[in-house]
Amino acid sequence: MKPISRWIGGNSVRLLENGEAYFPAVFDAIRAALHEVIVETFILFEDKVGNELHAVLLDAARRGVRIDVLVDGFGSSELTPPFIEALTQAGVRLSVFDPAKPVLGVRFNVLRRMHRKIVVVDAERAFVGGINFSFDHLRAFGPEGKQDYAVEIHGPIVPHIHGFVRAIADQSAAREPAPSVAAVQPAPTNEAAGDAEMIFVTRDNHRHRNDIERHYRAAIRTARQRVVLANAYFFPGYLLLRQLRRAARRGVYVALILQGEPDMPIAKSAASLLYGYLQGAGVHIFEYCERPLHGKVAVVDDAWSTVGSSNLDPLSLTLNLEANLVIRDASFTRQLDARLQYLIDNHCKVIAPEAPSPFWAFWRPLRGFLLFHLLSGYSRWFGWLPRRVPKVHRLGPQAGPNVASDEGAPDGAS
Repeated sequence: MKPISRWIGGNSVRLLENGEAYFPAVFDAIRAALHEVIVETFILFEDKVGNELHAVLLDAARRGVRIDVLVDGFGSSELTPPFIEALTQAGVRLSVFDPAKPVLGVRFNVLRRMHRKIVVVDAERAFVGGINFSFDHLRAFGPEGKQDYAVEIHGPIVPHIHGFVRAIADQSAAREPAPSVAAVQPAPTNEAAGDAEMIFVTRDNHRHRNDIERHYRAAIRTARQRVVLANAYFFPGYLLLRQLRRAARRGVYVALILQGEPDMPIAKSAASLLYGYLQGAGVHIFEYCERPLHGKVAVVDDAWSTVGSSNLDPLSLTLNLEANLVIRDASFTRQLDARLQYLIDNHCKVIAPEAPSPFWAFWRPLRGFLLFHLLSGYSRWFGWLPRRVPKVHRLGPQAGPNVASDEGAPDGAS
């Protein structure tokens, strides 16, 4: 097992809950950019939110800021030529991770997606989380508006995040002339901005296949008082489930906040298969019912937390490209924990353990046996799926040939 990356101290972190907090913070940061903006997002839609991002990027590019945008070819497959051309003609370097044309109206490029959501401005300010650039992350969208989280970060961790996204952006521009704008500046060595210690953790299909899951397991294994996980798509492997059960059995309060009003019903059905297995060890399960839960966050005890793009399901843990920030900061952890407790107290349904019955007495151990063998092996099974190397495609008049995938990101980036 590879060693867990070192902690970097001296950072400040601000919780951004839902699009109402996230979008204004990101757009204001881009408006204030002096040199460089890098955006990675799974989804970019041409709606109210996507069009505002489009406008602030165009404005920044026209005043000489270097702009790199990477979107996913599955999540952002509906961008129109006028939307794209306006960006590229203004000098925005727009790339698409593994695009594919639909076959008979069906998109088959669903596996091994670029699922990260990261924004870095001037190598001094970064945003990491689970929020896409789409209107459905706002309450104004209606009952289907998503509940989600991100963070804004300043401090010495930011150059590490910047180095990661800069390397990916440079891969997609490897065949192009160097830009002439004054935006190309060396990353600063950021001074201390706060007291938070952080690790920027990524998952890819090359050298960092299970880094995010290892951080979860390590935190749960050492928990002494409290573990709260809020996750949209929950069907982790056996090792993580075992740590949750062990924590509950040694007296730790372990709570899961899962989807009660799912945007994908199959995700709720899959998670529900685990309820009895976890509740039998004392894990508390809550379903968030106000609107679809899209968050991927957790708190452990009074000083450990994580916010990012990684769900706890087979796609995120074994196939997709993901990024999480792991944070050690008592103040931030208390704040995030309080927000999660607010969901439990006001918008969640308590899932009671199933009442015992003669049939259940037979079925429960059998289901536990089947789940054990399913969950202990799915990471290997998913690894057998097609191993073609996804490509990053540049868009626009200067776009060159396909370039290498970002699956093999630099080792120091995680």
